[in-house]
Amino acid sequence: MNTAMKNSDRGIAFVLSSPSGAGKSTLARRLLEADSKILLSVSATTRKKRANETNGVDYLFVDDDEFARMVKENAFLEHATVFGNQYGTPLAPIETTLSQGKDVLFDIDWQGAEQVAIKLPDDHVSVFILPPSLEELHRRLKERAQDSDDVVASRMEKAVDEIRHWKKYDYVLINEDIDQCFGEIKSILHAARQGENRDLPSLDDFVRTLISDL
Repeated sequence: MNTAMKNSDRGIAFVLSSPSGAGKSTLARRLLEADSKILLSVSATTRKKRANETNGVDYLFVDDDEFARMVKENAFLEHATVFGNQYGTPLAPIETTLSQGKDVLFDIDWQGAEQVAIKLPDDHVSVFILPPSLEELHRRLKERAQDSDDVVASRMEKAVDEIRHWKKYDYVLINEDIDQCFGEIKSILHAARQGENRDLPSLDDFVRTLISDL
């Protein structure tokens, strides 16, 4: 997004992405709690609902046939297959919210972020969250105790592929300290609302070393 050219009458599509376990969901939740001016985009998914999730709040839970129908009707802003399940962002409510001048937070992967950038070129700002190391990412995934060792290994393998797409984002942050990273995210959003760009240091060497660890 060229924030200097942002249409002030429309909201911002604010995209957060990261490998699983790098902190994206925690940071997204904190941003929603701290900033009443941004709303969460609720994705549709074919994934089974977990016990602590509410349909229409956490996700719109649909079956494969319904998801396929929505794809055929071009009802999604973006959609992708992640770990064998399909996820997609319904287009109509996003367009309505942005046209009302309200900001929307997207908690999506690089595939979705790429599609948002194409379809909303003047409205989006994207941020990719990196872990400080792959060892730390593995520790966080194990500490969550939500997945088997095989699933953790699969997530680690996918993490490297996701990290390779970091240059497609407007901003890239290292989540070594959650409070510091959250502060950077708030600053980026504030700058985007003001129609400004923020300069961040190059991370080429850091990412090259990071993905060589696996």
